[in-house]
Amino acid sequence: MHKKIKIYTDGGARGNPGPAAIGIVITDEKNKVLKKYAEFIGSATNNQAEYRALIKGLELAKGLKPQEIFCYLDSELVVKQMKQEYKVKDKDLQPLFIKAWNLAISQKKVSFHHITRDLNKEADKLLNLELDKKI
Repeated sequence: MHKKIKIYTDGGARGNPGPAAIGIVITDEKNKVLKKYAEFIGSATNNQAEYRALIKGLELAKGLKPQEIFCYLDSELVVKQMKQEYKVKDKDLQPLFIKAWNLAISQKKVSFHHITRDLNKEADKLLNLELDKKI
């Protein structure tokens, strides 16, 4: 069990929509990698892929039974929607938002943070390696 964990997630599509993948890196509070995960998710938009990555990251984190989760994404849209600063207007994103929201509120404490792409290189690399295998 880890008291605090960090989840770095990234989702991307080649074309929008197009072939898409997700990449996730979970670390402890000292940045020791606990888990890496990548998956090809078929055709999706960039925003759908970002949500799918967050959902999978939260699902993977559940098994670690953390006291607190810090989610780091380079998708400003998803972060602002999860913080309820933006409404989820896109009907295709609404069910993904609901799933992510329910996973987040099932945890003790979760926060969402927007980071620049250069701080999310590892998750980005994982998803691109997955896309390279498929296309």
